[in-house]
Amino acid sequence: MIVIPAIDLLAGKCVRLHKGDYATAKIYDDDPAARARTFAKHATRLHVVDLAGAKSGSPVEQTAMRDICAAFGSDVEAGGGVRSRDAFEAYLALGARWVVLGTAAAENVAMVRELAVAHPGRVIVAVDAENGIVKTAGWTRASNVTAVELARALSDVPLGGVLYTDVSRDGTQVGPNIEMTLAVRAATKAEVIASGGVGTLAHIRALRDAKVAAVVVGRALYENVFTLEEAVREAL
Repeated sequence: MIVIPAIDLLAGKCVRLHKGDYATAKIYDDDPAARARTFAKHATRLHVVDLAGAKSGSPVEQTAMRDICAAFGSDVEAGGGVRSRDAFEAYLALGARWVVLGTAAAENVAMVRELAVAHPGRVIVAVDAENGIVKTAGWTRASNVTAVELARALSDVPLGGVLYTDVSRDGTQVGPNIEMTLAVRAATKAEVIASGGVGTLAHIRALRDAKVAAVVVGRALYENVFTLEEAVREAL
């Protein structure tokens, strides 16, 4: 299993939210590029989200995103506010290998399907859900589609992956929602990345034992609950 450290950007800084609530943003680092270089010592892949972009509907942190991609020097999956073809292509131009689409996947399935076909393996669909219902616009709106339905709707195009996040667990460190992660995996042919709630090495082991392809880890790393090196070793 691949361990993917996360950088959530807000006002040019590394922050973490609690259950997706922007009012709870806690700053951990004011130099995201330096943090990316640190993560690159032990990780082969990095997850980066432009939180302001996710909420507003268009990318905001382009400069920071470019600097992070250059600093990490490897595989970056980037998202936040990607609701158009131009925004998608702009993220690729900034240096991202994969582009993460969440709101667009829930609200404009046709466009996401077209992007996936035009850019095989470069689209990651973010399935961000609370109580099984997909949340959009930086997790501020509830959609009318379930996590499983969204994964199934895009199961026949060449995605780079499906990122499932349990919004109610994100930033809580109480443990990932393995049951729903596996339900989403059963609905798609793409590899599934688990996210939300990882707080101990035991949580990493549980996902590894469930044969989940990858996991995104955030707050636990920033608060030094365990090191990235320890997490990577546990995932083997």
